[in-house]
Amino acid sequence: MQVTIDRLVSFIKESVDRARAKGTVVGVSGGLDSAVVLGLCKKAMPASTLGLILPCYSDPIDRELALSVIDKFEVPYREIVLDRAYDEMMKVLGEGPSRLAMSNVKVRLRMVSLYYFANAYNYLVVGTGNKAEITMGYFTKYGDGGTDILPLGNLAKCQVREIARLTGVPREIIERVPTAGLWPGQTDEGEMGITYSEIDRYILTGEASPDTRAIIEKRKAASAHKFRPPVLPPE
Repeated sequence: MQVTIDRLVSFIKESVDRARAKGTVVGVSGGLDSAVVLGLCKKAMPASTLGLILPCYSDPIDRELALSVIDKFEVPYREIVLDRAYDEMMKVLGEGPSRLAMSNVKVRLRMVSLYYFANAYNYLVVGTGNKAEITMGYFTKYGDGGTDILPLGNLAKCQVREIARLTGVPREIIERVPTAGLWPGQTDEGEMGITYSEIDRYILTGEASPDTRAIIEKRKAASAHKFRPPVLPPE
């Protein structure tokens, strides 16, 4: 796994150099994936990595854990509270019947914030999605799916957790129940209807129970549009 860490650090640095950028910006949520990505970016770009804490009616523990990993890796950060921006958007849009649609506004506001700072400093936006989430299409189109690079995109959740242990991510983050923080009590596994260990087994071995395979295939089909560029009419 140390070889993997070294390879990912090189990938980040080479991506920044290839884009003629100057550094990296990471949204730090207080979760496992963003903590690992922040640590990798700090190794790759020690003098030019920025962490952004972007609460939007978030659980206070998210901020507490985000600050703990920022302190651990000694990364400069900005905190942009998005509550008011979200309120204004919902005033304009009108609160609809879909909790998911409203929650995705929060995710897309975070993407806008990340790219504001990326543009301001000529940094790359480094996404935090892993292979389990990509396999399930568990990300918001033009939200957390809107990034420049995805260092964890080929890693199962269990592999991300192992990197976290090796790189010194605080234990409370490693052991935390994965959540996107979209609404109180929301968890990744509850929303996907399947555990990360089941997804990891499918990714790493191709093995899954019939029920698990059916859930994964259904999610993959439903989210296929997230991976396609905008559809053009025939010439």
